[in-house]
Amino acid sequence: MIFKKFGKTDEKISSIGLGTWKIGENRNNAITSIRIALDFGINFIDTAEMYGTEEIVGAALKAIKRDNFFIATKVSPHHFHYKEVIKACDESIKRLGLKYIDLYQLHWPAKNIPIKETMRAMEKLMKDGKIMHIGVSNFSVEEIKEAQSALKNSEIISNQVEYNVLSREIESDGTLEYCKKNNIEVIAYSPFMRGDLSKANFNKVYNKLEVIGKKYNKTAFQVALNWLISKGTLPIPKALNYAHIIENAAATEFKLSDADISAIDKIDTRKKEFIPVKNIMKRTSLFSRIITDRANKF
Repeated sequence: MIFKKFGKTDEKISSIGLGTWKIGENRNNAITSIRIALDFGINFIDTAEMYGTEEIVGAALKAIKRDNFFIATKVSPHHFHYKEVIKACDESIKRLGLKYIDLYQLHWPAKNIPIKETMRAMEKLMKDGKIMHIGVSNFSVEEIKEAQSALKNSEIISNQVEYNVLSREIESDGTLEYCKKNNIEVIAYSPFMRGDLSKANFNKVYNKLEVIGKKYNKTAFQVALNWLISKGTLPIPKALNYAHIIENAAATEFKLSDADISAIDKIDTRKKEFIPVKNIMKRTSLFSRIITDRANKF
């Protein structure tokens, strides 16, 4: 595993992480998968209260030396009022079974709650040693600037966004460029676009990645991950079996040529959402509340 410096911090993390969205269907399998990922050097584990997987992650990390992993979780936007941020963090820490969280992220912007109130709570959590770093997720450039300006003594160190060969909005809207310029780590979720990469309607893209992969004796999925790494981002694929974890970890063991990166860059595969999920999530915290409540009701 190749390790990297995490943004503007001194933290050393694996160049790919492990996502945990929707891993709760088989608890024992999920726990095993997280431990296997750690064995293969993947030390960045991402979760969220909205996922309902924090307890599973915590169970997997029991008896694991604390220095061997870096935990990132998220507070849901309907919890962005000051007291609710503090409470949500305490509950996340309890579910994870930890004394502190390495990276605490705002899951989505909340237009109905003043960002200054939210960030005041985040800095309180840092002061109390409950979180080590502050991050955001699904934030645009303007939203990052607004959030950063609300902090008095801290910095935003990361922005977790959807980014993959098929979905490149952060390139066109300036988010990727801004984060690079300001040394804000870009954490790329859904690196395989929730499995769409291997579906029939994207055969041409998959085949192109597969052809490139044969040059390096790597799979199309490994090429997709390595391309994200070449962009300076941290991809966090979900993996629930031994073979996929090994495959993902091995994606760090080669380097795409400039020509192959350029060939992938030229793929035009913009995918339009039938339901504008991002716009809905940014306008109202109702869906956040429903999803979080369902995820953690047990």
